Amino acid sequence: MGKSRIQLTDTGFSAAMKLSDGNPGALTVCARILKEGGDIDPDSAFGGLGNLLDLDTLEIYGSRIWMLYKDVCGEDLRVTCAILRAWQLGFLSDVDLRSAIEGSGIDHVLDVPALVKQVEDRLPDFQRAETVTA
Repeated sequence: MGKSRIQLTDTGFSAAMKLSDGNPGALTVCARILKEGGDIDPDSAFGGLGNLLDLDTLEIYGSRIWMLYKDVCGEDLRVTCAILRAWQLGFLSDVDLRSAIEGSGIDHVLDVPALVKQVEDRLPDFQRAETVTA
């Protein structure tokens, strides 16, 4: 993997800007992750910033962040955080995640509900779908 974009001197806002590559959808997702990520995944040591660090490590930037959120996770921020946590916990490979984002054929369709359940089973404090309020 390449050089990380996020540096220790970055604020949440500057990290989101670096990751979004000027894509408004990606910036919105990053901002929501920063704001809501810690509540969704209270076991994350870095709150929502942890998910941004995951995106950086995976080299998922710009429109690919939006594609992850929209196409892979059905525009559900909780599911997006769960998928990133599934990768972090080793339930999902970086290759499979990238392939799902890029839509690389039927072999790379993720069983998103099963991955979310694995995360929920491993992390009892992870926000359950039934606790989400509109």
